[in-house]
Amino acid sequence: MYTETAVFDLLLPGDSRSLKQKRSYLRPIIAMLRKYEVSVAEVGFLDLHGRAQVGVAVVAAEPAQVRAVIDTCENQIAGRPEIELLSVKRRLHGDDD
Repeated sequence: MYTETAVFDLLLPGDSRSLKQKRSYLRPIIAMLRKYEVSVAEVGFLDLHGRAQVGVAVVAAEPAQVRAVIDTCENQIAGRPEIELLSVKRRLHGDDD
């Protein structure tokens, strides 16, 4: 069994000056990621209006499977024109860990 986690550091548009506006950008992103059967949540910068960290985790039988799912999630986030993906931190956990 393998798990991979990723934390996506996002820069939100300049008009996200309230937590309500911030949620309006994050809600569709989180909903889109859940279509790939991953666990996803906002995990950082909770009180900052223009930034967000979204954490994603996936479990599969093979390491290639978890990498492919996280790659897809990363590509989907990077392809969203309204946000900027600043960085991604990934970690693979296997049976040896």
